[in-house]
Amino acid sequence: MAQLTLTDADLAAVVFGLELQRERIDARIAEIRQALDGRTAATVPTEDEKPRKKRSAAVRRRMALAQRARFAKLRQDSEPPAPKPAKRKRKLSVAGRKAISEATKRRWAAVRAAR
Repeated sequence: MAQLTLTDADLAAVVFGLELQRERIDARIAEIRQALDGRTAATVPTEDEKPRKKRSAAVRRRMALAQRARFAKLRQDSEPPAPKPAKRKRKLSVAGRKAISEATKRRWAAVRAAR
């Protein structure tokens, strides 16, 4: 069996290819973790980042009031939707009901006769 001789260029190419594979694998692992956690990769803190500070109750209350005011202004500017016309319920006539009943009886009689 022949001995393989690898040059520095060959080894460098192998290392480069393996690093690319590792990056792809790391990306796939991040996607799977994101799917498991239900969080985006951007919200997962890395080792460099500090966790985001929580907002105080007063700040959250002011934010909620501001959002409600913006929404109320949008609703006020738009015109109200037109009411939908009420649909009239359709009723089956006595003759139609009788025709359906007779046709069903004829079909079942044919099924029984076929046995």
